[in-house]
Amino acid sequence: MQMHLKKPTAGRLLAVFFCCAFLASQAWAAGADSACTPRFPLQFGQSQGWLGADAAYSIPLPDGRDVWIFGDTLYGAKRVVNGNDPKMVRNSIGISTCKAGQWKLTYVIRKDSEGRPQSFFTPRLPNTWYWALDGFVSGRDLWVTLLCMRNAPAKSQAMGFATCGTDLARISSPGPDPQQWKIRVFPLVADGAHAYPSASAVVFKKDAYLFALKESGTRPLLATRIPFAGLSDPAAHLQYLEANGRWRSGFDPQHAKAVMQQGSTELSIRYHPELHRWLAVMFAPEAFSSRILLRTAPTLTGPWSEGQTIYRVPEMQPGTPGYDKDTFCYAGKEHPEFEHRDLVFTYVCNTMAVPKLATDLKIYYPQVVRMPMPKDDSPAAHPNH
Repeated sequence: MQMHLKKPTAGRLLAVFFCCAFLASQAWAAGADSACTPRFPLQFGQSQGWLGADAAYSIPLPDGRDVWIFGDTLYGAKRVVNGNDPKMVRNSIGISTCKAGQWKLTYVIRKDSEGRPQSFFTPRLPNTWYWALDGFVSGRDLWVTLLCMRNAPAKSQAMGFATCGTDLARISSPGPDPQQWKIRVFPLVADGAHAYPSASAVVFKKDAYLFALKESGTRPLLATRIPFAGLSDPAAHLQYLEANGRWRSGFDPQHAKAVMQQGSTELSIRYHPELHRWLAVMFAPEAFSSRILLRTAPTLTGPWSEGQTIYRVPEMQPGTPGYDKDTFCYAGKEHPEFEHRDLVFTYVCNTMAVPKLATDLKIYYPQVVRMPMPKDDSPAAHPNH
């Protein structure tokens, strides 16, 4: 290979910067307690017929297992794309454990009675599908939010699909074999609300809080909750936070409080008792952003800081090795159950050129970042400044 010395351009300097940042994060991961750092190497998934997915929410179970929720999931012996249609199921899960320093992950693609792959969560309505997202545990049951999706004319929706409601799935006492799990789906918010509780879920005291992105204006984040005592009929017991700061039965997005003025379709909101703060990890709200933000708040419903950029995804930085103009990244979220005084989060990269999914094996599976916990720079954290 020949080498030519040239004057460094801004692009090359940027590439060097992000390369160094990436190596620094990897060095930190090596020095941290890496036994419980999640890993999703594609070659490992291939042995189980799992070839990549997005979303990647994690939900800790009381018995020490973690349930991973994945979106559109490629499967088979190799990635296959026919035209612009990848061979996939609409959702799948994974079960991870970390025992005696060994990270173990089992992918689960549900099979029908004839052994054919199907989505783990079956849609309740015809001509729709679910993007399974965040969830929570109540008692012995696992609950998962299900965002209803449907095809839409390309002229009406930039990506060719549209939302059509939110449901909740209950898995009663999830046992060792997910293929045997009994799933019951409950309707929650019907089509037409244009804000569907699913973006993040968290348990606080005796309620399950579900956050919803309003699909208009500045796309603010709204807050809803369901008391544990009302989970037998979630829709009947759903409450939302009004603009006046009071909780009201039902869900009226037009009169709901904007918990964040600009939200995200996917993010994590988690409490950190050692910091006495709530942390939100998410992509910056601008379209096709390469920035992952950390926002903080003293309470679950705010006020939330504007956020600081804690990471710039290298896959979207021109000049970095392997850069592709068609690649975009999203689905930033935190996984605090794997942290030790640091911050662990994931994101996923995809491509606007769908056929590239079959050839570019560096994208479309969760990327993991472990880094030192950033300092809280919100004004509320420094009242004397």
